[in-house]
Amino acid sequence: MPCPPESSHHLHVHLGDGLFAALQERCRRTGESACHVIRDALAEALDLDHHTLYQVSTSGALVQGVYQGCVRVGELLKHGDFGLGTFDGLDGEGILLDGCCWQACGDGSVRKAPVDALAPFWVATRFATDHRDTLRDVASWADLTARLDALRDQSNLFVAIRIHGVFARIRYRVACKAEAGVDLVSATDAQATFDLENVAGTLVGFWTPSYARTINVPGYHLHLLSDDHHHAGHVLELQSHELSLELHRENHLQLVLPETPQFLKADLSGDPAAALARAEGNHS
Repeated sequence: MPCPPESSHHLHVHLGDGLFAALQERCRRTGESACHVIRDALAEALDLDHHTLYQVSTSGALVQGVYQGCVRVGELLKHGDFGLGTFDGLDGEGILLDGCCWQACGDGSVRKAPVDALAPFWVATRFATDHRDTLRDVASWADLTARLDALRDQSNLFVAIRIHGVFARIRYRVACKAEAGVDLVSATDAQATFDLENVAGTLVGFWTPSYARTINVPGYHLHLLSDDHHHAGHVLELQSHELSLELHRENHLQLVLPETPQFLKADLSGDPAAALARAEGNHS
């Protein structure tokens, strides 16, 4: 079962047979937990905004080596149930899925992130599907992104992306903890890379418009979490016979800027696109 946010409240609700059967069928069909479906239904009924990105710090700050944690995982969980990021000192990759936060470590292990763990960069949202599709015979990362490009109906909004399936082949990397002040490109030169075959899992991530490259990683940025929670990281390459795709458009950005000495003194005036492409891309 997914872990609830630290600040969650528990409700005991009586459902009729028809509603309960419909809930079970939805969970069976989509793979969502009952808690996730009920939270989404309540949020919609109460007119809470699903289409907001909550972001901590900027991609430009990461490029400059500003990795000092400024927001705790417990706080992140108040602002979304889906997303990705990294941890204090660039210590691994973060995945937020169905309200549970996971940390992929440089040694290949995966653990549930403590609620008091600090994050220097994170993007979260309350995922609510706007579009569903099935992608068959995906040959590569380039093939996947080309198909996603064709399915996006605009080029100026952020898009949250959730993809589930069995990956015949997948390559991912995990950032290793970096020394203070080391820039992103240098830090990711020491990243650990992993190759797996026939692994079931979910890809969690976002598409960011190019105009927002100083804020977030432009283009596609996806992290893997395997169904058994034994494997996770930043996706570099993949191949799959069939994938289930969900897209969620984001039209509101809430940007939280750190007040750490490192962030306040960083030179963020440059264009980080080339450095981000080298550090975050490397799709081959």
